[in-house]
Formats: sequence, C-alpha cells, structure tokens
Amino acid sequence: MKILVSDTSVLIDLDRGCLVEATFRLPFEFTVPDLLYERELREHGGPEFVRLGLRVEELDGDGVALALGYLRKRRSLSLPDSFALALAMRNAWTLLSGDRTLRELAEAEEVRCHGVLWLLDRMSEHRVIELDDLRAGLERIAAHPRCRLPKPEISKRLLAYSA
Repeated sequence: MKILVSDTSVLIDLDRGCLVEATFRLPFEFTVPDLLYERELREHGGPEFVRLGLRVEELDGDGVALALGYLRKRRSLSLPDSFALALAMRNAWTLLSGDRTLRELAEAEEVRCHGVLWLLDRMSEHRVIELDDLRAGLERIAAHPRCRLPKPEISKRLLAYSA
C-alpha cells in the first residue's frame, strides 16, 4: 500500500472541505512526523485524524539530521515541514504538501510530491465519495480566504465533478 506523508496544510484543506473521512477511505496509508503532530495537530483535530487511521511516525537520529539540513537549505521552511520531507525522503514515501517552498525542495530532493487537488482526483477515481459531495468540499476549500489553490485547476475540477 502506498504511504503518503502529509504536511499540515493538506490536512487543514481537507478539514475545511469536510473531506477528511473520504480521504481515509482511499487505498493509501497516511502519516505525519511526530514533531508535526505534537506542534500542529494534537490540539487541532489530531486525535480524530489518528482515529481515522493517521499514523504518527518518529524520525531516527539520521532523519532528524536530514530535517535540520533542509532547514539550513531553506530558511523559510518550518521545522514541522522539514520533518515531513525528511520522513518522506528516508522511507521513499510520497509527500503531500500545499506549501510552495516545501514542494520546491521536495522536487530538488527528488521526492514525489502531490497536493490536495491530486487527493481529490484520487477520491473521484476510487469513488470513495459522491461527486456532488466532492464538488461541495472543493467549493468550501476554494471559498476560504486563505485558499492558495490555482483557480484554473479548481474550475477544471468543479466542472469534472459536476459531470
């Protein structure tokens, strides 16, 4: 089974869209590094994510060193994001991120990376949610003032999810 390491931004978008439960019906395993969980999720829905199947993984010493090296490469990267990238890199897992800096560094490190729109496409493909509900979820995500998803890609999917 494919393992996906998520950053916080993807999980927040899924929560905004009321799409978390559908996400965990996909044929993937989802994980986050323990530091990210403790700092950003534990008090913000983390136990519910874990109940649905989110795994919390610990980095070993080499993984922590790798994460700290990422911080030195990109000063604008957060510590939790550097841990997520290190976890994906060390295990040859796919990273899920909506953060541009993290995605660019993942690409430079040759770590496969996708975002929330890719996940929504997988939901449609695997039919884990009705298209009307998927469309409504994407509309909720897009309506949020902090949404940074590309408008042309949102429009394309809203049209596809209406079919």
